[in-house]
Amino acid sequence: MSKLGTLGARLHRGEVGYDFVGNRKIWYGISILITITAIVGLAVRGLNMGIDFQGGAVFTTQNNTAASVSQAERYAEEASGHDAVVQKLGNGSLRIQIAGIDTDKSNQIKDELAKDLKVDAENINADLIGPSWGDQIANKAWQGLGIFLVLVVIYLAIAFEWRMAIAAFVALIHDITITVGIYALVGFEVTPGTVIGLLTILGYSLYDTVVVFDSLKEQTKDITKQTRWTYSDIANRSINSTLVRSINTTVVALLPVAGLLFIGGGVLGAGMLNDISLSLFVGLAAGAYSSIFIATPLVADLKEREPQMKALKKRVLAKRAQAAAAGESLEAPVDDERFEDEPEDGDAAPAVVGPRNQPASRNRGRGRPSGKRR
Repeated sequence: MSKLGTLGARLHRGEVGYDFVGNRKIWYGISILITITAIVGLAVRGLNMGIDFQGGAVFTTQNNTAASVSQAERYAEEASGHDAVVQKLGNGSLRIQIAGIDTDKSNQIKDELAKDLKVDAENINADLIGPSWGDQIANKAWQGLGIFLVLVVIYLAIAFEWRMAIAAFVALIHDITITVGIYALVGFEVTPGTVIGLLTILGYSLYDTVVVFDSLKEQTKDITKQTRWTYSDIANRSINSTLVRSINTTVVALLPVAGLLFIGGGVLGAGMLNDISLSLFVGLAAGAYSSIFIATPLVADLKEREPQMKALKKRVLAKRAQAAAAGESLEAPVDDERFEDEPEDGDAAPAVVGPRNQPASRNRGRGRPSGKRR
């Protein structure tokens, strides 16, 4: 078995792990800082809306054009007084996008481009795009996002519980805010492809979160019937037991997207790929982060506000303090994760991950109580 596979098995059994929930204040602080940076970038720089949202004209030469992309870009900006986006197509023709111009000015720009590019004006096609079409796309995107979030909250509240629904909702808003803020800071053009990418990442983010929630729901059945582990302990184990799976799925999803963004858009110069690949890349990474560091710790925070969980935590801490005073250990390695009212002799208790509660040495042997029965 590979080292990663071995690590995943040990994480699943609770033999090793990291205290994600115990350090949740650190993750909250990091997320708040990143979110504030994204919001400030969005407020100060704003989004670079594409021609589909602003309206404008697209000029396409029919024949192979000798002018380079940089030359055509300069010609278009001088003729229009606006920023231009120029792409060289596979047959050598040029596609020139200029936002914010009307019909009358487009004819003048077309004539000047024909003169500068040394082609006939009849060999340049001009297509006008009205801003109303972009407004319709934006409105439909907002409607789709709102319906999606409502359905997600309802489903999670029914399938799991309302606290998990709230945590998943916060994680999704966190991912969208960061992705949009990165767009503002980087200055990439926002196109319909960007909108598609934003809606796509919600599914990936929700998938990772639901995987952890399902494990947490299974492991916290009858949690109040024992006095060994708090809800946060089990939440921490749920994260660790699915950690390698989350990392693997995220890396596999990020590799082709990274190829589109860095190789296709950066090296090969296919700028049209940047609009959707950046939203997918940032959104996938943010979704994996939020499912591990935000959603589950937030569920633990909300859950431990319940009177039952507060009482359980008090009993667990009291028993641990009593065991520590007597020089005894409450931990033992196990494979069975179910809870009983109290462990009988020969029953192994579930292992809890985290630096404060590591499983005892495996040299004790399975089935042996770790101390005197109480």
